[in-house]
Amino acid sequence: MVDDKNVNETHIAVFNRKAIRRKLVNDKWFFSVIDVVGVLTDSPRPRKYWFDLKTRLAEEGFQLSDFCGQLKLKSEDNKEYITDCADTEGIFRIIQSIPSKKAEPFKRWLARVGYERIREIENPELAQERMKDIYEQKGYSKGWIEKRLRGIAIRQELTDEWQDRRIKEEMEFAILTNEISQATFGKTVEEYKNLKKLKKENLRDHMDDLELIFTMLGEASTTRITKTEDAQGFEENKIVARQGGEVAGNARKELESKTGESVLSEDNFLDIPEKLKKKRKKILKSFNN
Repeated sequence: MVDDKNVNETHIAVFNRKAIRRKLVNDKWFFSVIDVVGVLTDSPRPRKYWFDLKTRLAEEGFQLSDFCGQLKLKSEDNKEYITDCADTEGIFRIIQSIPSKKAEPFKRWLARVGYERIREIENPELAQERMKDIYEQKGYSKGWIEKRLRGIAIRQELTDEWQDRRIKEEMEFAILTNEISQATFGKTVEEYKNLKKLKKENLRDHMDDLELIFTMLGEASTTRITKTEDAQGFEENKIVARQGGEVAGNARKELESKTGESVLSEDNFLDIPEKLKKKRKKILKSFNN
């Protein structure tokens, strides 16, 4: 296991429109070996490919522990799992054992992204620009992306407040988030995902503009009330989370009464990109009129 000291959250880097997870450990990037193998081989079973390669390397006398360790990386279901990872030097060693036409361009890409952390420390806006690029490549509109990024910042401010107020357990974070969601939309996060027919996907990546706006309102209101009331501990913050969600919930209900339409949508962006789905809605609306 790689030393977990000074480890932050899972980040995403993109090579040829494919995501590669990575984490920063003591100012050094560690990349998911499974993700790298998947990109280089296009194998439908990258985990099996890596298992066979590890076996062969071990038989050849290589000490995998010299260049490969394990870290918890966030998966598509938004949970963290132990994953084989390697730093830039280790990934270069693994690439040597994988016959792939993508090896050389991938090496150049790896050399570049390996130094991104230094540049992002000097200019944090670079990290935000990289995230914008990821969403644009997935087919999201610029307006949606701006709201999504703003929502991430609001969420981070809220979770920072919770951490400062003795909320430490992952389960407590999940319960407080559900309190806000229930009060805002009348559904827990899991119920909302079921409405949109999602499984492991991130719910917010499948919200439309209004859903994102009311999510932000609920969490921003919770942050403001938390500071005002100086809520401490889980039970007090649970009450405040419900109050913050109610602010957004009341606003949602008022809008729905004015428009006669539900803010909650069954739409997701699993098969159709957000840009195309918006265009189809406009066409259908013009036909109905």
